[in-house]
Amino acid sequence: MAITKFKEVGFTLSKLLQDIEMGEIGLPDIQRPFVWPNKKVRNLFDSMYKGFPIGYLLFWANGIGDGHRQIGVNAKQKVPRLLIVDGQQRLTSLYAVMNKVPVIRNNYNKETIRIAFNPIKEEFDVANAAIERNPEFIPDISVVWASDVGIFRLADQYLMRLRSTREVSQEEEDKIKAAINKLDKIEAFPFSVLEISSSASEEEVSDIFVRINSEGTLLNQADFILTLMSVFWDEGRTALEEFCRQTRVPSDGPSAYNNFIQPNPDQLIRVDIGFGFKRARLRSVYNVLRGKDLDTGEFSEERRTEQFEVLRNSQAQVLNLQSWHDFHKCLLQAGYRNKDMITSDIALLYSYIFFLIGKHDYNVPASTLRKTIARWFYATALTSRYTGSFETRMEQDLSRLRDIHTSDEYISYLNKIIDETMTEDYWEITLPNEFNTSSARTPVLFGYFAALNLLNAQVLFSLIRISELLDPTIKANKAALERHHLFPKGYLKKIGISERRITNLLSNYALVEWADNIAISDKPPKEYVPQYEARFSEKELKDMYFWHGLPRKWYEMEFNDFLQERQTRMAKVIRKGFEKLRR
Repeated sequence: MAITKFKEVGFTLSKLLQDIEMGEIGLPDIQRPFVWPNKKVRNLFDSMYKGFPIGYLLFWANGIGDGHRQIGVNAKQKVPRLLIVDGQQRLTSLYAVMNKVPVIRNNYNKETIRIAFNPIKEEFDVANAAIERNPEFIPDISVVWASDVGIFRLADQYLMRLRSTREVSQEEEDKIKAAINKLDKIEAFPFSVLEISSSASEEEVSDIFVRINSEGTLLNQADFILTLMSVFWDEGRTALEEFCRQTRVPSDGPSAYNNFIQPNPDQLIRVDIGFGFKRARLRSVYNVLRGKDLDTGEFSEERRTEQFEVLRNSQAQVLNLQSWHDFHKCLLQAGYRNKDMITSDIALLYSYIFFLIGKHDYNVPASTLRKTIARWFYATALTSRYTGSFETRMEQDLSRLRDIHTSDEYISYLNKIIDETMTEDYWEITLPNEFNTSSARTPVLFGYFAALNLLNAQVLFSLIRISELLDPTIKANKAALERHHLFPKGYLKKIGISERRITNLLSNYALVEWADNIAISDKPPKEYVPQYEARFSEKELKDMYFWHGLPRKWYEMEFNDFLQERQTRMAKVIRKGFEKLRR
């Protein structure tokens, strides 16, 4: 007979809520932002009131005995013995409504969910202004379980309010009291809980979760670490959530808001771990944070406390606003202007890890660090270094730091990786071929835009700098800068070329001002280009055509020849821009 990894345990709702309050069960109220709509919360209470089943809960024994206080959390009396794997939204709904505790929404704002109940019709609804005024409703059912309001007094108060508007028969009064009493007894609602053994690995727990919950999303290592933070270091998790919220909200004062990334906590935890533990694979760090000895498999509170202290110190630097914004200056120095130019958040965050390591572990001078990280981000973003098996690649990059001891060695190490990646073959063969795509969001396209910024390039057939029109603070009905088909689609169709994958190749696009884009329309290049060329001197045209990868008289070339030539020239522009970062 197979040895099971779980046991089935029965709970009542009141026991669940009591254990959550005492800390026996870890319910991180911000494990994830609360995503259930209020109507779904209403339906949950309605199902329980009617005695319908609402599914299993899935808990995981954390492997550490009772009797110890949580790190940094004095409100709880115990270290949670059980961690919630599945049922988070249901238990959060019940706990938040019955105890009147605010939840965190996707925008990281707090909201108190107010569910109303009509004892006459025995119906639930989401509270609103109209329901507040309706005497037939209890506008917030949390009062039913409030310690200072008895159920009989609540019923009397309800009936008094109702009678102030109309007569109430004895039969109706009995029905109302029975309904309120039935609502009160939801506390006795039975729950079936599957309790997974502490010996189960996180992979097994995730697999169990998916197998019994077809509507759930696959749990990842970041989910497990964030859950541990909520249980053992709630202030840290709260700080992480607040930082993420700030990145989304402009502020007049000091704030994490920026024009490049609005990260989620599971993304920032990777920076915490990468900087603090020099690891990219979250699995091993997760085990260490649980207090597990990777050799013996035993758990230790002392070990867990030590590792959480490492995490605490790391996060203090990760969330430091000065470091955060100094890092964004590296992106600006690399020619990137806004989040629309960022194709990989993970490349950006991994670059932030290397920035923090250089600043705090190797004391690299600020100007040197900014220039180096600018080159590092440009190179890793352009070459898609951290796509696919990004944890494995980053783990390798971080592991080599064990032999690095000085700031000069650190800078040399990063430059060495860049040079090994961006070889002559890359510049001459790989990079030009990267332009053979019609994708509107690809690293090579934004690497090219960044190079144009670095070269202080002007918009095609304009004296305005591209960097000025890529300013994220500019807001208008029409984009100031648009990509235009150099050989317009309408013209190409007339000469028998209509496949989108060909007409929309990156090498057939150039940045122009939107008014010019409209004026050019579907005119053949031979017709519209000479009119624009006449506006500029030979020197101006020479520079402009270099920036935009265009040979002289390009509009007289065969379309396919033009594409091949321009791909090579655009690659040279990227190389020229990148070389500026060495200075």
